[in-house]
Amino acid sequence: MKLPQLEKPQKYVGLYIFDFGDHCAVGYTSDEIALLLESEKCAHGKVYKIHRASPDGTMEIKGVPAETFQLEKGLIFYADNGKTANDDFQRLADMAEQTAPPCRAKLQLADYGNGRFAVALIYPAEHDDDVSSWLIKGRYRTFGAVEGGFGAVQGYYDAQPRVLERKQLWSDKSRCRSTEELLRDVNKAVQRRPA
Repeated sequence: MKLPQLEKPQKYVGLYIFDFGDHCAVGYTSDEIALLLESEKCAHGKVYKIHRASPDGTMEIKGVPAETFQLEKGLIFYADNGKTANDDFQRLADMAEQTAPPCRAKLQLADYGNGRFAVALIYPAEHDDDVSSWLIKGRYRTFGAVEGGFGAVQGYYDAQPRVLERKQLWSDKSRCRSTEELLRDVNKAVQRRPA
């Protein structure tokens, strides 16, 4: 795989490389990668995440399985009363307004019955580390038990708690292009020039 020469390569850390087979392109967001993989034209491409980059252009990349962009992970924050759960939900919603999360996410306040409540934060699996960092930087705290991962999300869906309130959280919306734009620009070796 031959990568293009990048200006300020360290600004590409956290973005993705898409290998189309006959060429590759650098600078995709995870949402854009998900859209590419959903398209018939690009469904068999290979994906790499840029973890480190040096000023000389040397990059540390890691392959990411395509399935990762279709799976959900999440955190389920449990509470033993509605007020605590509502406060947890509102703090997360407020935090997302002040500092956008690293990816799109579903935020739900749910009632399991019998005085058990939960706040579910569900997001694309590829962003697990990014969401954890976002929560740590935002100093998010809760008093109840917390479950995380694929199993926690599946258990939440299987339990079918009554959703009392829901909110869609968005990352910086200006960062993701439409499928049409992405497919039109697949031949561009550098997809974006980070500021």
